[in-house]
Amino acid sequence: MAATKQFTKEEVALHNKQGDLWIVIDGRVFDVSRFAAMHPGGLSVLLDAEVAGQDATDAFFGLHRHEVLLRPQYARLQIGTIVGESERISPRAAGALSSVPYAEPTWLTPGYHSPYFTNKHRAFQTAVRQFCEEHVLPDALAREEDGKPPSKEVWEKMAEANILAMRLGPGPHLKGRKLLGGIIQPEELTIVHSLILIQEFSRLNARGYADGLGNGAQIGLPPILHHATPALRDKIAGEYFAGKKFVSLAISEAFAGSDVSRLKTFATKTDKGWLVTGTKKWITGGMAATYFTVGCRSAKGMVVLVIERGPGVETKPIKTSYSASAGTAFVTFENVLVPFENQLGEDGNGLHVMLANFNSERWGMTAATISSHRTIVEECLKWATQRKVFGKPLVSQAVIRSKLAAMISRVESAQAWIENITFQMMNMSHQQQSMLLAGQIALLKSFATRTAQETAKDAIQIFGGRGITLTGMGKYVERFHHTAIFDAILGGTEDVLDDLGVRQAIKVMPKGARL
Repeated sequence: MAATKQFTKEEVALHNKQGDLWIVIDGRVFDVSRFAAMHPGGLSVLLDAEVAGQDATDAFFGLHRHEVLLRPQYARLQIGTIVGESERISPRAAGALSSVPYAEPTWLTPGYHSPYFTNKHRAFQTAVRQFCEEHVLPDALAREEDGKPPSKEVWEKMAEANILAMRLGPGPHLKGRKLLGGIIQPEELTIVHSLILIQEFSRLNARGYADGLGNGAQIGLPPILHHATPALRDKIAGEYFAGKKFVSLAISEAFAGSDVSRLKTFATKTDKGWLVTGTKKWITGGMAATYFTVGCRSAKGMVVLVIERGPGVETKPIKTSYSASAGTAFVTFENVLVPFENQLGEDGNGLHVMLANFNSERWGMTAATISSHRTIVEECLKWATQRKVFGKPLVSQAVIRSKLAAMISRVESAQAWIENITFQMMNMSHQQQSMLLAGQIALLKSFATRTAQETAKDAIQIFGGRGITLTGMGKYVERFHHTAIFDAILGGTEDVLDDLGVRQAIKVMPKGARL
C-alpha cells in the first residue's frame, strides 16, 4: 500500500484491534499491526481506546521525540495520510534557526537588533551551524553513547574547513588559510566570530564530546602560539590545524588545583635539557594528546614546557560522570627529557605564561555554558507546551511558568553580559584585558555556571522522571544535569572566581570613596 494513499478517519477507526491496528500521528497513518507486539511500551499501550484506530498525536508526543518518526524502522510503517489534513509538526530544517522563543540569542531572533552583530556575522553563523549539524552532530550523538573519541572523519572535515585554526581566534596563524569555504577572510575574523563558533559547537548537547573535540587544544595551544620558538610553534600548530596531532593543557594536579604555585611536577635543568617528573590530573583531551603544555616547578619558581608523548609519558583514563569521549586523563611524567627549545617563556616566569591564558580560557568556557544552557530552555519550552496533564498543557500551571521565567532570565542575562565583554575584548589589548576584564570574566563565569545548574535542577522538575532518564524525551536534560557542574569547576571553581572578581574590584576602589 503506497504511503501516499489517503484515508478518512472513519476508515482508520475500523482498524483497532490486535493483528489489525492502525494509528494516526500528525495527519499520517501508520499500520502497526505487526510492530505492536514489539512495541517497547507493550501491546496494551497501542490497544488503548484513545490510541487504536484513533489520532494518537498527543499521546505519541507525550512519550516520544519527533526524531523517532524519522527512524527507518518506524518511517516505513506509514501507509498514507488523512484526507484533508497535512503535517503540522516538523523538525527544524538542518542549519536553520529555531522558531521557539528564546531558543536563539536575541541577535539571531527575527525582529530584534544588536549593536555587536552584523549581517556578515549572521552569514558566518549560518555556515557554522550547517557545518556542525551536517558533519559533527551525528558523530557527537553516537560518541556520547559509546564513549569513543571523536571520529577521524570529523577532525578531517574541521581541518579542511580550517575550523580548527579559527577556534583559536584571530591572529597570524590564520594567514593564507581559506576559512569555511571562503565565508570570511582571515583578516576579518574577530573575537566576535570566536564567540559564534564556540556557541554553535556547544549546541550539540554533547558536553563530553565537545571536550574531546579540541577543547583541550583551545587552552593548551595558545601558550605555544604566543611563547614558543617559531620552529616549535609552526610545527605543532601545523600538525594540529591539519587534524593530525593533538594538544592538551596539563596544569592541574591531585596536589594543586586552583593554586598553581604549589605544583609538584618538577623540572630540573641538566646538560641535555629539562628532566621532568610528576603527575597531572583531570587533563582534558589527554588520552588523545600528542603534546602537553605542562606547568612545572623549577629552581627559579615555575617553568612551562611542551612535552611530547614518548618514553616516560603515560596516560590513563579518568572516569567521570560525563562521556568518556572527552578523553579526560591522568598523566604521568617519569624522568622525561625535554629539549631546552621546548620551553615557553622564561624560567621563573611560568606563572605569567599560564595566567595570560586564563581570561580567554574562562571566557570560552562561559560562552559554551551559556549556549548549552539555552538548548535546555528550548527543551523545557517545547515540553511544557506539548505535555498534557489533567487535560491541559503543562505550561498552564503557574509554577511551571515561573520556572520557565527564571530560566529565560538567567540565560538572557548571561548572554547579554558575555556579548558586552566580547565587545570589550575586541577593542582592548591583552594588557588592558588583564587589568579591566579579569574580574568581570571571573564573575560572569561563576554566574553562568551557577545559573546553569539552577536551570538544570528546574528542568528536572519540569520533565519529572523523564529528566533523569538516559534516553527518550528528557535525555538532553539528564545529560545537562550531570554535566553542567563540570564548567563550574574547570578554569577555577565558582568560589575562587567570585573572590577573584571582588578582589579585582577592590584594587581599583578610589581611596576617597565614602558613603
